[in-house]
Amino acid sequence: MTNNDILRRIRFVFDFNDSAMIAIFGLGGAEVTREQISNWLKQDDKPEFQEMNDSQMAQFLSGLIVKNRGKKEGPIPDPESVLNNNIIFRKIRIALEFNDVDVIEVMKLAGFPIGKQELSALFRKPGHKNYRQCQDQMLRNFLKGLQLKFRPSAPADES
Repeated sequence: MTNNDILRRIRFVFDFNDSAMIAIFGLGGAEVTREQISNWLKQDDKPEFQEMNDSQMAQFLSGLIVKNRGKKEGPIPDPESVLNNNIIFRKIRIALEFNDVDVIEVMKLAGFPIGKQELSALFRKPGHKNYRQCQDQMLRNFLKGLQLKFRPSAPADES
């Protein structure tokens, strides 16, 4: 999944408008314009499409955490320069204050059941012997489950 796909899905799940998106980026330490957001949200076959880099996505996810959980003391941490699905999954989980049971429930909603051990392997450090790489299919199903949880009446093909 690309950062643009993830941004589109998160925007849809939580029904964020452009102003909310700008505010979330601001909470993550980024100044973005309505035009940038619009270009990130366009389909990749459109001429105005711009690819969103990992640092920008990290700032958005950090802003989402601040929006939902409140600002921590001290300066805003530097955004990660390289993201993978594990980091994205973890940041969304933190932003929503989900525990293991919540994530397992969301994955069941998407028709993608996952066990507690399999889930904990996704959130381990990369060098750990039980670490597991989060594949696109798992992240996609987590976002689908969030849509089913937070916007159950929305058509599935909108994300």
